[in-house]
Amino acid sequence: MMVKKERTDFCTMCRKNTEYILQKRNIKKSIKGKEYNFSITVAICNECGEEISIPGLIDKNIHEVDAQYRAYEGLVSIDDIEKLMKIYKIGKGPLSLALGFGEVTITRYLSGQIPSKEYSDIIRMALSSPTYMREKLQENKSKIASAAYSKSMEAAAQLENLFSVSNKMLRVISYLFVRLEEVTPLMLQKMLYFVQGVSYAVIERPMFYENCQAWIHGPVYPEVYEMFRDFKYNPIEDARFAILNGAEEELTENERRVIDLVVNTFGEYSGKVLERITHSEMPWQLARMGYADNIPSNELISIESIRTYYIEKNANYDFSCEAGLRRYILDVLS
Repeated sequence: MMVKKERTDFCTMCRKNTEYILQKRNIKKSIKGKEYNFSITVAICNECGEEISIPGLIDKNIHEVDAQYRAYEGLVSIDDIEKLMKIYKIGKGPLSLALGFGEVTITRYLSGQIPSKEYSDIIRMALSSPTYMREKLQENKSKIASAAYSKSMEAAAQLENLFSVSNKMLRVISYLFVRLEEVTPLMLQKMLYFVQGVSYAVIERPMFYENCQAWIHGPVYPEVYEMFRDFKYNPIEDARFAILNGAEEELTENERRVIDLVVNTFGEYSGKVLERITHSEMPWQLARMGYADNIPSNELISIESIRTYYIEKNANYDFSCEAGLRRYILDVLS
């Protein structure tokens, strides 16, 4: 893929300054006897078509190859380590000691040294599980200053309380984060509801077992609301949610297919439009019976009503394909 913005630099073939454009090029590179394919960036002269050397390109490619190599081998990135430090409010030295490493190990990794698979897995576990991080802190408590220990333990406890939903719900949320460029709390709530309904229709079982309530703005999963309430109407972005990374890998192929169907159809609309759709559906309407539009309620939207409604609509529209879901959405909105 080309970057459209053109710049100029000296071309050794043309012997003058010429315009160039950046392109991606695939290369093969052998590391420790194993061959890898990497994508690097090259500058191409617009006049002669040859590669030219421009400032900063070598460093850029070193970083690109490093990131791709880590991805190939399943190794944590520098960004992962920085997130871990931010999440647990812990410095480089204390983090190294807490994880059972030498005191300068994390410092070396942040400087670009690639961790071993064993140490990378420990870092990844700490990043994905506050319970594991708390256990490592307790295990190495004697090596860490009391202030650093207390601060990190408090952060771990807060995270454990924050993620109070089931593992399945966390996996679904994680996959929605992966698939959607931007997610607000309102949009997330509605997407979870639609995932549950389409799951009943397509794979004939619920995606998760949490109950939702009939709030003024549509179906809401209260535990999920508490997790993300601080973001209000803003996109969800917080270093703490890095612990969700990779959780979606535990979903089955059929579960991913259901979520993909919802993302590719309902996911094209804003949270407010999705709210309108849920207001037109029978499950929310039944749970809101007797309540005026502006009166709050915590009435449960029964799982049975969601199942019945989506199975019935599936018979008319065929929710196993995007075309059927799109027809349903357009009919509801019209």
